[in-house]
Amino acid sequence: MTDGKTFIGFAGTYTRKTSEGIYRFTLNTDTKQFEQVEVAEKVDNPTYLTISEDKKYLYSVAQEESMGGVKSFQINPEKSELSLINGQLVEGAPPCHLDVRGEVLVTGNYHKGDIGVHLLNNAQLEQGKFLKHEGNGPHKRQEKPHVHYTGFTPDGSYVVVADLGTDELVTYRIEGDSLSHVSTLNVAPGSGPRHIVFHSDKPVAYLLTELSSEVIVLDYNKKTGQFKQKQTIKAIPESFKDTNDASAIHISSDGKFIYTGNRGHNSIAVFSVDDSSGTLTLVEITPSGGEWPRDFVLDPTEQFLIASNQHSGNIVLFQRNTATGKLSLTNSEIEVPEVVCVKFL
Repeated sequence: MTDGKTFIGFAGTYTRKTSEGIYRFTLNTDTKQFEQVEVAEKVDNPTYLTISEDKKYLYSVAQEESMGGVKSFQINPEKSELSLINGQLVEGAPPCHLDVRGEVLVTGNYHKGDIGVHLLNNAQLEQGKFLKHEGNGPHKRQEKPHVHYTGFTPDGSYVVVADLGTDELVTYRIEGDSLSHVSTLNVAPGSGPRHIVFHSDKPVAYLLTELSSEVIVLDYNKKTGQFKQKQTIKAIPESFKDTNDASAIHISSDGKFIYTGNRGHNSIAVFSVDDSSGTLTLVEITPSGGEWPRDFVLDPTEQFLIASNQHSGNIVLFQRNTATGKLSLTNSEIEVPEVVCVKFL
């Protein structure tokens, strides 16, 4: 961030075609325009990024030929340039998701079906330990485990893992550099859990399923790490019969609105959150401004939503009505080839 109106964003991408790695851009919330898009760091397939809580470090999925893993970068506080600290890669496909809390970074690997735990020493990655899931599901894409999300609970007590291949939401406790199983929630067979977010002040979480394109509302017990289902709501129109792969889910910081992405229907769904129960009501479904919205993010002011459309290679700016949650398309977008996710300083 350079001031109260201008914010620095980083975009993770696939580098299968023309992308060169991690991109950096500026969002001017005064003019409602993107500015200065450029390559921040050349990395192969830095599909997912996360930034440390103190905004000093960026961690990225990475690939080098047949090796996959993560890399750590220092963020220059003046120019927001990236400087490589180190990387930890092992043989095989790279992970698809990562999260950091304090001195621990966790990864989820879709292809391998495992979770990695990397300890950090002044942001330097130590070689991780990995725990592999087992199982499958009834859908043709559920022939084996496909870990799609690994993230910390709000208080940092647990790591929660969404496994698309086994239809499970699994809670672990970190003990040193290892994972200890706490509980497992089995969701509807063939639904394919993908990503989860937590409410800011209610004991409620929201799980997005990729294969069934639904949001499952969950009661969350922060003492035990257990989840209990209480609502399932569709994220695409009932009339849409083509294939849709739900992608990302995010929540406004006031806890009033949930947003989800739809690849296939190419849209962002908006839900309002009931103030007492935390259950959802669909508000609207709006086109994402491109093809295959792999992810999206709210800017630091939360007056805007930024959609990253992988197949059309564009990042699109929406203005957000903070009272209704609804989105309106602005006239600003930038080209970022094979874009996957966006993170702001």
